[in-house]
Amino acid sequence: MRNGLTWAVAAAVLVLGMSARASAGQAQEPLEVSAHLQAPANSKGGARNPPAVIWLTPVDGQPMPGPDMSHKYTLLQKNKEFSPHVLVVPVGAVVQFPNADPFFHNVFSLFDGRRFDLGLYEAGSTREVTFGKQGVSYIFCNIHPEMSAVVIALSTPYFAVAEGHGIFKLQAPPGEYQMQVWIQGVDVGELKALSRRVSVSPGHTDLGAISLVYPAAPPAPHTNKYGKPYDNKDSSVY
Repeated sequence: MRNGLTWAVAAAVLVLGMSARASAGQAQEPLEVSAHLQAPANSKGGARNPPAVIWLTPVDGQPMPGPDMSHKYTLLQKNKEFSPHVLVVPVGAVVQFPNADPFFHNVFSLFDGRRFDLGLYEAGSTREVTFGKQGVSYIFCNIHPEMSAVVIALSTPYFAVAEGHGIFKLQAPPGEYQMQVWIQGVDVGELKALSRRVSVSPGHTDLGAISLVYPAAPPAPHTNKYGKPYDNKDSSVY
């Protein structure tokens, strides 16, 4: 009788353990999460939304997968443009800057995310930069003031980019997160105010509206890598 009871208890513990592991596994399945930009009340109808990125950082010690360093990241220079305009990479990623134009480029960034100067390099050649810390880097060309791009290095894989349409879609497992926002042309103080804690669960995958208080700022002038105006050129960039 005692042996029968022991086996019954052991079987029950095994079943409960398997059930708990199954539930935990199900809880970690990623969900389709969404959010959207909401234009300020004084904006004109039909106005195009600025480029924007949101990212979710787990809180309360929730585990997070490591970065995928096998992916190749490229910011192409062609027709005096960077493509894509906004590139999100994991911290530690190497970004290639190939020159596909029939003339020289000089890519640089003097902002806090990653400061660098790749110097002049010719058509058909490439340079690379490692983005070793989290941050936003604004990228320019020292020869062509109309060229601009943004590289955002993140320590979380849960992010989404929205350009024009203002809709964010990403995959993230259930849990508690701190949501942060970057919107081109929006003041840093307002971006910090848009950060908030959010919950993701099977019944709650819509993170709602990210409401802008003011419209994104219009194109602003920038200087060359020496901190001086470009010579006889329009230095307006997005």
